Amino acid sequence: MVNTVVVSEFAGDPPLAEGACREIAGGPLYPAAKVLALLAGSGARAVRAWTEKCGTDLQKCSLDTEDLCELMATAVRSGRFCGAEWCVQRPNGPWAACDAYSVVRREWIAHAHREFDVEYYLKFAIAKTGQLLLVASCHLPEDRR
Repeated sequence: MVNTVVVSEFAGDPPLAEGACREIAGGPLYPAAKVLALLAGSGARAVRAWTEKCGTDLQKCSLDTEDLCELMATAVRSGRFCGAEWCVQRPNGPWAACDAYSVVRREWIAHAHREFDVEYYLKFAIAKTGQLLLVASCHLPEDRR
């Protein structure tokens, strides 16, 4: 059974057909001021790795929730908006309408003994409650899928 529950503040009908386009025209769906207010007001308590893949990617990149908050704030302030799209938490739902961003952060790379610019791709939504940021994706460019 396919779950058509939408858990994001942005509502609509997710694309249920296999291979259907998930892009949402326009955007960003969530105003930067609202995202920043959630991060400033509740910090890490307002952020959830919403998909299993996101949690795995955060571990792979050695990022904690504080890092994720910093990346999200940088994304909406100065990152590159890449579009909006429907994301599904697991094969049969639920769904969230997410904004996608590319953001670059300067990081110390221990094995190279120097700093490098590291690019991340983020996809997130504000939950229906208006109190949570659901992160569907946070990964390096080579992990896009």
